[in-house]
This record gives sequence, C-alpha cells and structure tokens, in this order.
Amino acid sequence: MFFYGVHLYAKGLMMYDLIVNPLSGGGKRRKFIERVIRKFKESGKDYRVFETEKPGQAAFLAHELTGEGPCDLIVVGGDGTLHEALNGFADFENCNLGLIPAGTGNDFAAAAGIPADPDGAVDLILHNPPKPTDFMQMEGVRGINVIGTGIDVEILKRCRASKILRGKFQYIISLIVSLIKYKNYRMRTVCNGQEKEYSALIACIGNGSRIGGGIRMCPEAVLDDGLLDFVVCNDVKKTHIPAAFIKLMKGKILQEDFTRFVRCEKVEVFPEKKLTVQVDGELYDDIPFRVEVVKGKLKMYRK
Repeated sequence: MFFYGVHLYAKGLMMYDLIVNPLSGGGKRRKFIERVIRKFKESGKDYRVFETEKPGQAAFLAHELTGEGPCDLIVVGGDGTLHEALNGFADFENCNLGLIPAGTGNDFAAAAGIPADPDGAVDLILHNPPKPTDFMQMEGVRGINVIGTGIDVEILKRCRASKILRGKFQYIISLIVSLIKYKNYRMRTVCNGQEKEYSALIACIGNGSRIGGGIRMCPEAVLDDGLLDFVVCNDVKKTHIPAAFIKLMKGKILQEDFTRFVRCEKVEVFPEKKLTVQVDGELYDDIPFRVEVVKGKLKMYRK
C-alpha cells in the first residue's frame, strides 16, 4: 500500500481520505489521478491518499479509515473499487462516501450524475453536501449498482477470458456472442409476496440503472426511492433476440413483452441449478440470491 498526504489534521475533524486504484481503466488513468490529487491540494482541504496494490485492499482500507472517526471516504477508481469500498464501510453515521470515476465503464457514476471530468467530480464533493443513497444488502455482500444472474454473468466471464478486447467494445462483443449462444435459466422468484417461475435469460436487481459501460438494464431505477427495480427477461425466443438487442441498447428493454418489471424492497431468487451471481460486476459463487434495499443509510456525494 502506498500512502501520502498533506495537512496534518486535528483528531476529530473531517478528513478527505482518497482510496486510489492506479489500475483503474486498465492502468491508463495516471494523469487523471494526478489531476484529482492536484485539485484537492489546491483546495487547501486536509486530505490523505492511499493507493491500492492488490484486489481486496480497498475494502480493508475503507474499513480501517471509516473506523478511525469522521471522514469523507473518496474512491478514485471504477465500479469494482467502489464495490470494495462499500463492503468495507464501517461507520455510516459519521462518514460519507464519494466517487471520482476513473474506471472503464463507470456505470454507477453515470446513474449518480457524477461528472466524468476529474475537476467536476472533485468540485461536486468539495462544494455540495452528501445525499442519502440506497444500497443493496445480500448475505455478507453489499451492492450499490446492479445485482444479477444469467446472461450478464456469461458476458462478464467472457470479458475476463478475453486477452485482446478491452473496455465497452469488449463488453458489447461478449454480449453479442452470449446472445448467439444464449440459454434460459429456470428459477423461482419471490417479490412483493408474489411467487413466480421463469425460464429467464437474465434476472437483475437495480439500484443503479446501467451495466457494461452504458447498457441500461434497469433504466428507471432511482438511487434514493427506497425501492429496488427487479427486471426479468423471461422465455426469450431465438427470433426475438435481434429486436431485444436493439431495445436493450436504446434503454427500452422494459417495453418488450417478455420483460417483467416490478419495484420492491426485497427480492429472492431460487435458481433450479447453482448459478454465479454478479454484484456490481464482481462474480460470486454459492451465495444466496436474496437482496433487500438499505434505505438512505449511506450518505454519498452525487447529483
């Protein structure tokens, strides 16, 4: 772990603690990160910078830093680093969370209205109060953007296996290949007291609205409404795939007849066979697919 900082601060006063992932965006964001740090330095505010060196370290740092006392924990990275930081967060009452998007997709940042420009993202934090923001709770895992299983997991696995393509283009190609080779997954769901069975292409739960660098899977999701957006694409026929792909790319998947959309506070999914679950783009095996919303406990800098 690499640490550096300025302006030693009096104990008990608010501190900007920056968790920086130097590998965000494929490690091509060094100048972006330098602009962020320069902006904090020019502001005259107290801050410290912690660079991660390996996966999982952001969660450890978040736990340690938010356990020290009041702080503004600022993630400089992508959706994966944000996911880690949220899962390490120890004090929701006295600490706030900020995000400066430096990843490849930056899906949650887009949903939260956080500027892609580093100066704009820092200004949002420096000059605006944090807002109550929902997140999602599973057994031992928190999520803030989208949780799902089905074809989205297949896409992520293909992306990780690819040695050539990178970024959003990689996700789109993996999506197309997955749709060509698609299969439906049998599952039972419980939502708002109603039990249903599906042969689903994808079942996802959104607090944020998009995945894969801009694909609006849950286009109507709101970050502070106290509700989850549950979207299931059920029994998708092969002949419907081209039209469904176009609607998906336009953020209009909810208009398809095979799409079920409902808002709720808790969702349970019981797959016929064990499935991998993706939480904010991170893959989890053997985790119960039970999700509930945590309303307004997290305070976050966003629009």
